[in-house]
Amino acid sequence: MAEIVLNVEVRDRTGTGGARATRRAGLVPGVLYGGDKDPVAIAVKANEFRKALYTGKLLGHLVTLKYGDETQPVIAKAVDMHPVTDEPQHFDLYRVDEHQQIKIEVPVHFANHDDAPGLKRGGTLSVVLHTLTVSCPADSIPEEIVIDLTGHEIGDSIRVSDVTLPAKVEAAVAADTVIASVAGAMTETASAEGEEGEGAEAEEGGEE
Repeated sequence: MAEIVLNVEVRDRTGTGGARATRRAGLVPGVLYGGDKDPVAIAVKANEFRKALYTGKLLGHLVTLKYGDETQPVIAKAVDMHPVTDEPQHFDLYRVDEHQQIKIEVPVHFANHDDAPGLKRGGTLSVVLHTLTVSCPADSIPEEIVIDLTGHEIGDSIRVSDVTLPAKVEAAVAADTVIASVAGAMTETASAEGEEGEGAEAEEGGEE
């Protein structure tokens, strides 16, 4: 089961005015979507919502929504933050079956930088995808996708097909999609170009 439980209230007022009134009452407004039911305007106590959000296990994870004695597994897909206070202002939840196959973006992280010869020689890791869209059961969403950089040289590209995914998880993008690459250091490139330029000038000077 999901680790986080959100105790929700149903909102009578919707729209901008309703959302403002909800926030003034110490709640975070949201909307419950999905399934074969109509969207429902809901709200969660601000302190409880912040606590759930800051665990890092709310957004993009399976969450249990609780309304009175009723419970419903949901996915939290979006949280809007205030641009100044950085407080949560609105959220979207989507109804799912606990074992339903879904597509969702999962953060990509990289491990063993020190074991990548290309990086040790001054190369840089150029990240193309910071998240990877995967298909998996709602109760098997991975926390992250970890990519091992061991053995990677300058010029190597890491593609989706190179990544070992957890059980029950499949990539929902093309296998040849590049996630990251190991590029040569700019200083080395600039130095090499400079040496070539100096050599050409010397040859031209010799011809005179």
